[in-house]
Amino acid sequence: MTSPAPAVPPSRSVGGDAGVTAAIDIGGTKIAGGLVRSDGSLAAAARRATPRGVDGDGVMAAVEEVVAELARDEAWARVRRCGIGSAGPVDASRGTVSPVNIGAWRDYPVLARTGAALAAHGARVPTVLVGDGPAMTAAEHWLGAARGHDNALCMVVSTGVGGGLVLNGRLHPGPTGNAGHIGHISVAFDGEPCVCGARGCVEAIASGTSIARWALEQGWRPDAGAAAGADRSAAGVAVAARGGDPVALAAFDRAGRALAAAIAATATLVEVDVAVIGGGVAAAGETLFGPLRAHLSSYATLSFVRGLEVVPAALGTDAGVIGAAAAALELL
Repeated sequence: MTSPAPAVPPSRSVGGDAGVTAAIDIGGTKIAGGLVRSDGSLAAAARRATPRGVDGDGVMAAVEEVVAELARDEAWARVRRCGIGSAGPVDASRGTVSPVNIGAWRDYPVLARTGAALAAHGARVPTVLVGDGPAMTAAEHWLGAARGHDNALCMVVSTGVGGGLVLNGRLHPGPTGNAGHIGHISVAFDGEPCVCGARGCVEAIASGTSIARWALEQGWRPDAGAAAGADRSAAGVAVAARGGDPVALAAFDRAGRALAAAIAATATLVEVDVAVIGGGVAAAGETLFGPLRAHLSSYATLSFVRGLEVVPAALGTDAGVIGAAAAALELL
């Protein structure tokens, strides 16, 4: 059990004695949990690898282990609510999840099962489920790069591409908890098939997996002089792009253009004034943000979207847990 400091200085605290929020962040590689104070700092944290080769209840067992570990912390007695942020699709109206990257969960009743796990340790508290994109958005709006913005789009560009919206100063998860899922906006009508079943989606072009795949298809290879385990991922492509490799540069230009088109479309539709981008691909820095901003000027052309800012996310590895807590604080 750890008790780290806030990722960034909090911009505000919840008034009065808001107690502690239990938060669960569910992804394809890890299941993380935390007890989050009203200023956004973590009183406790726990983590398990997402199980593979098990059934749905086997995956849930890892969630239950995270809850049990958190329940051993002294702050557990002050838990007043719980937020769950999960890889999607999610269905918040039914409390179920069907994550693309967790094959054992299809329409799995994670909300009810997590509620039962909390109650088994004495915390019968209201619980809310949102997608991981809206959770990240809630975190960045509360403590991160979207602070002070009433209308914001926040994105995670990683193995997949997800997102969420803040509209009129409030998180907008939508009826099922998936609003803002920008990764599945089509930006290439005749583009290659996406895992979602559509064609030309942002995720099929700009995700880390897609960047690396396209670069390899175009003839890029990691440095021939590198060790046998040379990095063939998007991170490896980014290293090559910084070194001037033309195919690697083209891969990130292509990704930046897809992101720019989708961000401009979203801003035109709902008038957001900032786009916050986090996730592993965003760690490429200007290798991604440079072409993205350059292409954005070609797509965000109307007067009310020309001033749209694109900035990197401010929160790090705790963003999912903090976001699940922020969503609970706002929605419950």
